[in-house]
Amino acid sequence: MGPIIIRPIVTEKMTAQGEKENRYGFVVAPTSNKVQIKQAVEKEYSVTVTGVRTMICGGKRRTRYTKNLILRGRTSSYKKAIVTVQKGEAIDLYSSI
Repeated sequence: MGPIIIRPIVTEKMTAQGEKENRYGFVVAPTSNKVQIKQAVEKEYSVTVTGVRTMICGGKRRTRYTKNLILRGRTSSYKKAIVTVQKGEAIDLYSSI
């Protein structure tokens, strides 16, 4: 199996939750479970994880109008994990940018 954590989610909402509630979002492998996600985050970021919530986000329909025809399709679905870190600890997602 490949990597558990695919990439962090860096949005306004997740940044605010990281500052206020010590919650961070990650796009994870669709086959991973909460225990695997917890172990992967603790290993990669050296923090103590107190909770993991997961959700599967379905793909959206997209339509593109070109000169000759209309192209219809879907974006890929993905699995998202919201990880709560122990109070006093933090994950620095911006150090690798």
